[in-house]
Amino acid sequence: MTAPLLEAVSLRHLYPGAARAAALVPGQRAEALDGASLHVGAHTRLALIGGNGSGKSTLLLHLNGTLRPTAGEVRFAGVPLDRSRAGLAALRQRVALVFQDPDDQLFAGTLAQDVSFGPLNLGLDAAATAARVEAALLAVGLAGFAGLPLHMLSQGQRKRASIAGALALRPEVLLLDEPTAGLDPEGVDTLLDHLDALHAEGLTVVFSTHDLALARHFADAAAVMADGRVIATGPAGAILDDTALLARARLLSRRAAPGVG
Repeated sequence: MTAPLLEAVSLRHLYPGAARAAALVPGQRAEALDGASLHVGAHTRLALIGGNGSGKSTLLLHLNGTLRPTAGEVRFAGVPLDRSRAGLAALRQRVALVFQDPDDQLFAGTLAQDVSFGPLNLGLDAAATAARVEAALLAVGLAGFAGLPLHMLSQGQRKRASIAGALALRPEVLLLDEPTAGLDPEGVDTLLDHLDALHAEGLTVVFSTHDLALARHFADAAAVMADGRVIATGPAGAILDDTALLARARLLSRRAAPGVG
C-alpha cells in the first residue's frame, strides 16, 4: 500500500466554549472532531462528504496546520507537522487551503495584488512574483483580469481568484472548502474544468461538499464524515452507491427518490 501524502491521525478538536454550549443543548456534541482519521494519497481527487456540522471544515483547517488538535496529529509525507512558525509557513506552501467564502481570503485592491501576496511573503523578488501571478491567473482562466479591482469580479471569478492566490504558492495539495457553493451551473463547470487541468498536472485535490452529484462527477476517492469522525473511505463510486452509509451520514433526503445522487 502506498504511503499517504497527507494524513490525519485520531484528531480531536474542542473549540473554546464548545463544552459549555453543548451542555445547554440536549444531544449536542462538544467536540468538532472526535477521533477523525484520514489518509490522502498523492495525485488524488478526494471528496470529503458530510452534512452540516459533521466536521468537514474543521478537518480541512487541521490539514494545513491552521488549527491545532486537542489530541491526535497531522502528518505530511509521513512526518508530523512542525508547529514552529517556520514549519507552518513551509507546510502552507505545500498544502494550501481555499475557504468557502472568497471574501474570507481576498483583501487587496486588485486581483494581481491579491495573488502576489503569497509569493512576496515568501521573499520572492518582483520578477519572480510577477511570473507566479501570471501562471496562477492563467491556470484559473483569469489572465485578462489582473488589473481589475476585486469588487468587479463575479462570484465565480472570485472563487477562482482565491484559488489563484493558493496556486501562486505552488502547493502539492489544494484543500477546498465547499468550492462550488454559491455558483450557478456554468460557474461550477468552469471551476471544475480548471481543477481537472490542475489535477492532470499532478496537483492533489481535497474538497469538502455535501453535494453527492459533485462528488460522483469530480472525485476518484471519497471519505464520509458524521459526528466529527470519518466513518468510511474508498473509491468514490462505491461510497456513493452505499445508500445505507449515506443515510447514516444524513446525506440522503427522506423525500428523495431511491438512487438520488
